[in-house]
Amino acid sequence: MSPIALLARVTALTGILCLGACSSRATSDSPDISLPNLPAQRTEPKVQHVQHVIVVIQENRSFDNLFATFPGADGAVEGKMSNGRTVKLRKIGLAYPYDLGHSWQGFLAAYDNGKMDGFNLEGGGEHGYAGTAPYQYVDPKQVAPYWDLAKSYVLADHMFQTQGSGSYTAHQDLIRGDTTINANEALIDFPSHQPWGCDSPSGTTTSVLTVAQKLEPDGGPFPCLSYRTLRDLLDAKSVAWKYYTPKVDGSTGAIWNAFDSIKAVRYGPEWTSRVTTPSSLFFKDLSADRLPALSWVVPVLNNSDHPGPHPDTGPSWVASIVNAVGESPYWKSTAIVIVWDDWGGFYDNVAPPFRDRRGGLGFRVPMLVVSAYARKSYVSHTQYEFGSILRFIEDNWDLGRLWTTDVRATSIANCFNFGQKPRKFVPIASEFSREYFESQPASDQPVDNE
Repeated sequence: MSPIALLARVTALTGILCLGACSSRATSDSPDISLPNLPAQRTEPKVQHVQHVIVVIQENRSFDNLFATFPGADGAVEGKMSNGRTVKLRKIGLAYPYDLGHSWQGFLAAYDNGKMDGFNLEGGGEHGYAGTAPYQYVDPKQVAPYWDLAKSYVLADHMFQTQGSGSYTAHQDLIRGDTTINANEALIDFPSHQPWGCDSPSGTTTSVLTVAQKLEPDGGPFPCLSYRTLRDLLDAKSVAWKYYTPKVDGSTGAIWNAFDSIKAVRYGPEWTSRVTTPSSLFFKDLSADRLPALSWVVPVLNNSDHPGPHPDTGPSWVASIVNAVGESPYWKSTAIVIVWDDWGGFYDNVAPPFRDRRGGLGFRVPMLVVSAYARKSYVSHTQYEFGSILRFIEDNWDLGRLWTTDVRATSIANCFNFGQKPRKFVPIASEFSREYFESQPASDQPVDNE
């Protein structure tokens, strides 16, 4: 762990934000997540058109970082700094060499009570501190497959992270909706040692955020958890699922495999039947007519869009997944949701719309929705969070609720027009093909510690 990251784990910022009143649901599976002025959400009718949902999880990019200049989207090409300066966002390549800080402490600094002017105070960057490094956006030519998908299908410009934190909690949120472990605490940031989960070495701890917004570094339990996830709802209704991921030992899966933290999965038969490595086996299952109802697809480091001194084939990886589905018999029955797990320290101009007691909402991340029934060339300004994806999945198969953020979140169902004629698929151009990823050597590259 770098000195900057270590300092972020033990240093508390002053002036923690004061929260609005919330009503209480005091059980671990029904936490306090209700908020003032949020309309009650109705259960959406089951969507018969969708028989398969694929959630593709990319890494560490804010909305402005990838789509700052996208037509019709709420983007920005300049940002505010804590010293009062307004700076222009630099246009750069995708393979940015430095990993910026994106912990809870970094979130608070960047958020600055809603002013969104403290990104320069995050850790990371060329000199160990952020400075002007977060104030950049990727040249659209570098992420052309993402822009092509956004131009043809749905780009959501108000998708917010569940929590203002990094990859560990984000990946939990995408299978669970939040990280509450009891009525008073939620996991935040990342475990003290890798792998992050039941395979962690003895003595590994987690950090928690209390309902009073007090950060307790290393005050949480060993990261082998018993709370419910979508897996429980899916299994109860016999709905098939798979989690395509790199292996845990010595690779990206050491920190991005959310189910390594779920005790019932890690030490049950689903660890080998449902958790599938490497993630490129998704293509094999697709071709063999074995696509499950719900898939999560987690990339290796080089295919992830994660900043760092490595090549990034992320746009081609995502395009290859979309093309494989689009050119298969599954096209007319599948919804593909592409989302980035956290902001990665990069500037974003839109303040999260409210605060809850679990460290959220966090910053905006991009979301693309691709389907034969997706709205055409549509920028959705609807307020979403990761629970919105879960809610759509729950409604689609009548699974019931997890009673996390899925009860307050607006479903992504409005990204679709099920009255329209199914769209004919047009392949997405990309530099690397599906065959490249199917033959890609196994990657044991480590990733960052957030």
